[in-house]
Amino acid sequence: MKILAVDYGASRTGLAVCDPTEFLTTPITPQITLKARPKVAAEVCRIAQEQRAELIVVGLPLNMDGTEGERAEKSRKLGKTLQIWSGLPVRMWDERQSTCEAADILDEVGTFGAHRKAILDSVSATVILEDYLAWRKEHPGEM
Repeated sequence: MKILAVDYGASRTGLAVCDPTEFLTTPITPQITLKARPKVAAEVCRIAQEQRAELIVVGLPLNMDGTEGERAEKSRKLGKTLQIWSGLPVRMWDERQSTCEAADILDEVGTFGAHRKAILDSVSATVILEDYLAWRKEHPGEM
C-alpha cells in the first residue's frame, strides 16, 4: 500500500512516502512552508493524489508523558481535514522523538546549515513512516 506520512509543524510540514511494497521510504522535498492549516491541507491532498497514496499517516506530537498538548490538537485538526478533503483514511501516529532521530540521521551524514533546515521535517516524516511500517509488519491487516 502506498502511504504518505506528514510531519505537521508550526513553520514547515515534512512529507514522506513509501513504495507500494512498504519497503522503501522516501522524503518528499521541498517541504511545505505554508503555515495556515487549510493551505497545508490542500497541498498535502494534492501531493497525496499525485503520489497515489492510499493512506495518510499524520504525526501526533504527544508530550513525553503521553498527554496531548496544543500541537497535538492542531495535528488532529489537520488529520480530520485531510480525511474529509482527500477521502483517504488517516491514521494518527505517535511521533515523539522523531525530530531528534531525524537530526541524528542528518548529523551522521554531515548535513548542516540551510540544507539541514530545508529537509529536517521531511526526514522526520520518513522516521514517522518507518516506525508506522514496522508496526504494520507486527500487526498485519490492521491500519
